[in-house]
Amino acid sequence: MTDPSAITIQRPAYRAKPAAGSTARRNSIASILVLTATILVGIILVKAKTATDFFTHPVFYGYTIFITTFQLSRVGAAMLYRRANARVIEPDDRRYEPTVSIVIPCKNEEGAIVRTVLQSLGAQYPKDKLEVIVINDGSTDGTAHMLAELKRVLGERDRRRLVIVHWKQNRGKRHAMAEGFRRARGEIVVQLDSDSYIIPRTFRNLIAPFQHEDIGAVCAHADPHNADHNILTRMQAAYYFMSFRILKAAESSLFTVLCCSGCSSAYRKNAVMPILDDWLNERFLGLPVTWGDDRALTSWVLKRNYRTVYTDRARAYTIVPERFRQLVRQQIRWKKSWIINSLFTLRFMYRTQPFFTVTYFIPLLVITIATPFVAVRALYFSPLAYGILPLFYFLGIILMTSLVVLYYRILAPENRYWPYLYLWGALNTFFFSFLILYALLRIRDRGWGTR
Repeated sequence: MTDPSAITIQRPAYRAKPAAGSTARRNSIASILVLTATILVGIILVKAKTATDFFTHPVFYGYTIFITTFQLSRVGAAMLYRRANARVIEPDDRRYEPTVSIVIPCKNEEGAIVRTVLQSLGAQYPKDKLEVIVINDGSTDGTAHMLAELKRVLGERDRRRLVIVHWKQNRGKRHAMAEGFRRARGEIVVQLDSDSYIIPRTFRNLIAPFQHEDIGAVCAHADPHNADHNILTRMQAAYYFMSFRILKAAESSLFTVLCCSGCSSAYRKNAVMPILDDWLNERFLGLPVTWGDDRALTSWVLKRNYRTVYTDRARAYTIVPERFRQLVRQQIRWKKSWIINSLFTLRFMYRTQPFFTVTYFIPLLVITIATPFVAVRALYFSPLAYGILPLFYFLGIILMTSLVVLYYRILAPENRYWPYLYLWGALNTFFFSFLILYALLRIRDRGWGTR
């Protein structure tokens, strides 16, 4: 077993340093010009094709216009993120320091739990106002031993701030999270995955938005710790940046982040406790829901008329799947939870936030459900039945991906994972988009799978 006292935590070198001087600027400008040219050419071709064939295939091309407009609106909303959220992510009162509890549910995480706890204890926040609660949910490996050794080597002050709860039987992550909420003494409860951590110097930025009473949950920006492991993790690194800094930022511009990520999010305890049992005992088709804890909890907070936001000023790292089989199982879990939670959210969202429902939520539902059917038509039916190659379908995908990549490059010119977004787009088109149908067929299967 590893001695916790000998462990050194280093921040992963997630971003490569940009080239020095004018060379970096020239490369960045050249990339942006090339991408802009690609987008313009694509728009011209697609518009010409759409104008020619609209009356022949009105549904198909109506979908094309619909999804293009929606994606453009998401990027546009992301561009407004800082201005729209300025009053929230920029603290009005830098003396705002509520008590905070960090909750870390874990099971069989002997290799990662020490790092997560040490980073949490090291958060740059008043020590007398911060506690860390670890719920060991029936681990069968060396997790309990690692936690015991860690507590033994910690200083007296940190030992008092660390609460460890051991369960002999595994009860599930949702129950562990709920136990953390019940035991938490803090006004704000931060929920962390056991293989994730928030960079200590950015921790205060996760708490600052709660000085506004209408904020119920805050989502940090997360990047993969193991981004450089293989091509699959690099693709996920690009996807994570897009998912957080563009898609969640777009939702945050409307103060309605639909899923405050389970790897690194904070909640106002008073917003959660009244609905804790409802969330904990959530059922669908008569069976308990065993995944999608973060998405469901966010929806319950929204139902209570609180706002949910994303902040790119709080930075977190997490571990992403390194094998394709693990990634597929993760995607199936996420899509199952999306289906169940969307049905739940739709029942109240149109009353509490009609503008968001009409302009964002319903279009998102329609596109997510329609995309695999459109893909089947473009990739298989049209070529086989009519001999029509999916040239313009591929062009549309490249066009929309290039639009996102263009903004990606503007936001983070030093980030070297952006080319992998094209690979992710292809993988999503040919495979992941179809998993929503598989998830629907297997919706009664409550198995978790493996990470």
